[in-house]
Formats: sequence, C-alpha cells, structure tokens
Amino acid sequence: MPRRPDMQPLRREDLDPDPILQFQAWFATAEREVPLPEAITLATVDGSGDPDARMVLLKGVDERGFRFFTNDGSAKGAQLKQRPRAALIAYWRELDRQVRVRGSVERLPAEESDAYFASRSRESQLGAWASPQSRPIVDRSALDERLEQAGQRFGSGPVSRPDYWGGYLVVPETVEFWQGQVGRLHDRFLYRRGADGWDLERLAP
Repeated sequence: MPRRPDMQPLRREDLDPDPILQFQAWFATAEREVPLPEAITLATVDGSGDPDARMVLLKGVDERGFRFFTNDGSAKGAQLKQRPRAALIAYWRELDRQVRVRGSVERLPAEESDAYFASRSRESQLGAWASPQSRPIVDRSALDERLEQAGQRFGSGPVSRPDYWGGYLVVPETVEFWQGQVGRLHDRFLYRRGADGWDLERLAP
C-alpha cells in the first residue's frame, strides 16, 4: 500500500533501546487507529519439522515477553509441547507497520491463567469447556450439546478454568520492526538479544 503522507521514515535514533518498550509504543498507536490491533500470527513447528501458523490474540506484553492463551490440546498446544519455540507477526495495515518476533515459549504460571480466564465473558469460559479444540467433531449440534452440558455443570455459579487451558509466554530473542516506505525501500530494524542486552542493526529492505 502507498506510504501515508504523515508517515515519516524510521530512523535508528527514533527507536527505543529496548524492543519491548518500542513495541508498546507502536501498539499504543495501533490501538488508536487499527480495528483489531491485538490480532497476530503465531507460527509453530510440529514434531516432523513442518511449519504451521494461525491467528491468535495478543493478551499482553511486558519485560518478560508476549502473552497469549489457548487450549493445551489444540494443534498449537501440542506443537509447543514438542518444540517450545515460536514466531509472532503483528501487521497493522492502516499504519503500514509490521513487527516480527522469534523466541522460546514458556507456560505462564497458573495464577496468571486463572486471572485472565476469570476476566473472559461467561460464554467464552463455557466455550473453553465445550470445545475439544483441533479435534474432529461430528457436526455443529455435537458442539452445541457439549456447550449445553458445560452450562448445566456450572449452573449460575462461577466457571472454573479447565486444567488443559492456559497461557503461554513467547520470550523474544529477536524482534524486527518494519515500516513501509515508497518504492518498496522499507525501513527495517532488528533487535537481537545478546549477553549484555539488546543489539540493534538496520536491515536492507
């Protein structure tokens, strides 16, 4: 897409020395201008080395890394158990910006997963109990029946978090910031985690 007239070239001196702080700054802008800024691509690798990718929702980023939540029995959950490494891509078309993250993956502590699960809508909570994610089902009615059973199980009381559902943390080793420019001569800067902190270099587009 053409570069927005108000979008300036990205310069090294514009970037924070810490890629997490830089991401948070870009994300704050995306929250103001992008319909669903938290939608990101999560890429994993299965036991055979074949890549896989899907969209997930980013549910927070801090000095530890990038957080998302899922069913452990899903395809991505199984793949992360076998090979706990992943890549993330945030792409904000309206800003002509992209951020790429690569790193190791860790499980979040149970209390963090409990806290996030409690913040979800009741429908989403029951859905976590109803869906055998990534596994075959006969038809939609089978899923509806499982949802009804989950509703009956909890009645009007609180819905607890399934022990097979929780949060993951992508601990970044590299973070690349990409700013679109005219003529495909985009600005790209790569942060790489070193022994003494983050190293930063410009990449050719």
